[in-house]
Amino acid sequence: MPAAALKTKPLPTQSTAKRPVLLDLPYAPLAKRPLPAGRPREWYVSHNRRLKAMRLAIALLDSGVYLPNQARNETIRDTAELIGVHPPSDTTCHMVRALLRYTR
Repeated sequence: MPAAALKTKPLPTQSTAKRPVLLDLPYAPLAKRPLPAGRPREWYVSHNRRLKAMRLAIALLDSGVYLPNQARNETIRDTAELIGVHPPSDTTCHMVRALLRYTR
């Protein structure tokens, strides 16, 4: 197939965060449960870091940032401020970019 015949998928012009989401089934968020006790402190730190990275990656995708090279540390930190979480560390920013790599 000639390269001229290939077409790229157009990017959405509107953020998914601003569009209403219609669900077929009634949605009820899961009840929060406490984290398991007795684990090393590093486990809790990495667990919370992963959760934060997922939240940030979802917010970036909703705002139209689809590629890791679009998500510089400043962009990720601005998004964190926008969604109301503490500014992420460099390690968390790295994790966000890693998650964005696997969304394609």
